[in-house]
Amino acid sequence: MTLIFGIAGLLIASFAIWVKSERRQDSWFLAGSICLLIYSISIGDKIFIILQLVFIVSVLVEIFKLKKKRDGVKK
Repeated sequence: MTLIFGIAGLLIASFAIWVKSERRQDSWFLAGSICLLIYSISIGDKIFIILQLVFIVSVLVEIFKLKKKRDGVKK
């Protein structure tokens, strides 16, 4: 079962590279990262877990920046 999360995360993150919309791309990256985080926790690889957490935080920062930029344009 854990291997499924690893494969799904890799496929989702790879798919995100081809998405044109920056907002959608970040959402796909986030989904893939969460799957890879679940996989890394299940195999107990501390470095992999830390890397995934850092990647998730960076994706969330990017999502909030885009939201702030989008909200600023509406005003």
